[in-house]
Amino acid sequence: MTGWSLIRDGLLLLALAPFVYYVIAIIAALRFFSILPPAPSDFLPPVSILKPIRGLDRETYENYASFCGQEYPEFEVLFCVSDNEDPAVSVIERLIRDFPKRSIRLLTGSEPLGVSDKVNKLCRMVRESRYDVVVVSDSDVRVQPDFLRTITAPFRDPKVGGVTCLYRGLTDGSLSADLEALGNSTDFSPGVLTAWLFGDLDFMLGAVMATTKDRLAEIDGFESIVNHFCDDYELGNRIAARGHRIELSRIPVAVVYPAETLGDAFRHQLRWNLSIRYSRPWGHFGLLFAQCLPWAIFAAAIAPSAGSGIAYLAAYAVLRLSVAWIVGIWGMQDNLPWRKAWLLPLRDLFAFVVWLASYFPQRIHWRDQEFYVRDKQLVPVAQRHS
Repeated sequence: MTGWSLIRDGLLLLALAPFVYYVIAIIAALRFFSILPPAPSDFLPPVSILKPIRGLDRETYENYASFCGQEYPEFEVLFCVSDNEDPAVSVIERLIRDFPKRSIRLLTGSEPLGVSDKVNKLCRMVRESRYDVVVVSDSDVRVQPDFLRTITAPFRDPKVGGVTCLYRGLTDGSLSADLEALGNSTDFSPGVLTAWLFGDLDFMLGAVMATTKDRLAEIDGFESIVNHFCDDYELGNRIAARGHRIELSRIPVAVVYPAETLGDAFRHQLRWNLSIRYSRPWGHFGLLFAQCLPWAIFAAAIAPSAGSGIAYLAAYAVLRLSVAWIVGIWGMQDNLPWRKAWLLPLRDLFAFVVWLASYFPQRIHWRDQEFYVRDKQLVPVAQRHS
């Protein structure tokens, strides 16, 4: 056997790693989604829903209204904007009129405790909220009427310190938005479920984060992470480090994607990759072995025969569709992978390019602001050399 043959066989063996990952992700999804959600009970603690707001999202009113219309006995919804000029103010005022029996409050402004506008607002909302259980949710999230019953149920167990949710995407049908949304159910969620399979989670997902004021007090509140890039990871990680369990809800929520360009989608996905790179560097590097399509193409190119090369590509197609079906369609109840299955290879190439780009120096674009990241903390571009 020549030296090249040994190298080639080693590379072909390494190219099997993403296939193993896909199988593990399928097993994780089968186990996770086969566990029945907790049965309805009388454990219904009052809840404060905290919504930090900056600008409008697609279908903003419908997103907010899904939280205001919860089938739950006692809760409040707090919105916080930077100033009265925010276009979301009129939408929130309409909600207050449309849900007169619901406790909905609009807060304006927040103390600039750090560089994260979102976390500054959370600090104020926690202080002004009435209830011990707090649920933080992004402005582009939409939920079902039983969301609060589902998200609060795990807190019956005093060992639970936080609850978070997987999420699927709702799009306007544009290519860019579909590429992002497909990643939620068929790329991102399999990764989270794989982490769940191998042990307790030590992070939360930003779309929905639920905890209690007692757990927040243990980590010195949101004030302790007001400069951090990955506030969702930091919140879950710090709560878990104090011996509390992070639960993953069986019921996913929806994220409503805007009409966006391919550049917008690229920047959004790049920011997500960077959040993993800065919070879990080895986990981010490990994403290399979740990139099945590039490995399959590479294996087919160096395979000793056409038959073995075709076998790699065929295995990719079968396993990729299996992940999309079991995790996305069956588990997440997302019909996008069914309707847009033909986009999966393009999504995978897109994801690989974004992953590669995340290893180059980057500025973090968030709304109309730009940051660098230094020691996991956000540094405004203008302060880089200060």
